[in-house]
Amino acid sequence: MPDIVVTGSVAFDNIMDFPGYFKDHILPEKVHILSVSFLVESLKRQRGGAGANVAYNLALLGEHPRLVAAVGEDFGDYREWMDAAGIDTSGLWEVPGEFTASAFITTDKDDNQITGFYPGAMRQAGGRSLGELGPAPDLVVITPDSPDAMAKFPGECRALGTPWVYSPGQQIVSLSEEQLTDGVAGARCVIGNDYEMELIASKTGHRNDDLLELAEIVITTLGDQGSRIATRDGVFAIPALQPFGVLDPTGAGDAYVAGVARGIARGDSPEVYGRVAALAASHAIAHHGTQVHVYDPAGFSASCIEHFGEDLLSA
Repeated sequence: MPDIVVTGSVAFDNIMDFPGYFKDHILPEKVHILSVSFLVESLKRQRGGAGANVAYNLALLGEHPRLVAAVGEDFGDYREWMDAAGIDTSGLWEVPGEFTASAFITTDKDDNQITGFYPGAMRQAGGRSLGELGPAPDLVVITPDSPDAMAKFPGECRALGTPWVYSPGQQIVSLSEEQLTDGVAGARCVIGNDYEMELIASKTGHRNDDLLELAEIVITTLGDQGSRIATRDGVFAIPALQPFGVLDPTGAGDAYVAGVARGIARGDSPEVYGRVAALAASHAIAHHGTQVHVYDPAGFSASCIEHFGEDLLSA
């Protein structure tokens, strides 16, 4: 089993549903003195965070990933749940006097969202080094985290001689051109959705094809249009899968990253890890929340045989 380290955020997602429309309560001519309150009809507190989501999906696929992140004093139950799920939490450190990062998301009937995010302990994520973890891992997956941590880890991977998968996601806007280019340059793989890849291109000056001059593999996810895996040996189109239906697209990208990371760590071909990633994402979108879908490697292998005609986990 490869030693895969995942860096990134760990958070609580507080999800609220407003049974009306924000537009009915916001006066455009008064936005300069905006003061509104929405009475929500439901509140769910769920486990989340990009790093935690990727690690969870890797564990479902039969891996035992090490998660590196900063958490708060309220993390006890979450840690116990992660341990039981097969995630190595020895790389987590608790920041005294802080809460774990938390998102507060209110959604109206038009699926518009108003979100507040408190980074909490995540602000300290750059205070630890990958070199403190012991032997160099086989692969590091860098996901959205505090900007200083994301700027630091690619250089540490180079120093350790460890390949990395770079998935900067929603933190692209927080990284400078130099930091973003440094994360891409030398990466085994760069992953983002089509909007994120366009942001990377605009900030670094490298279009998708040009990024292959910096990274070995460039993957663009395209929602229900599948994904595009570009390598120096060719381009592979991976179709999307929705065999279990679609309830919530949140977390699909993190599940996809996990499938890719597993395959790269094991030396699989792009056609294999692309299809594994697509199937992993299909499980995530069939549930509300990013860590509520459940399967085991045997069940996943059976799904592979059903949809692809072969067991891709042992390909």
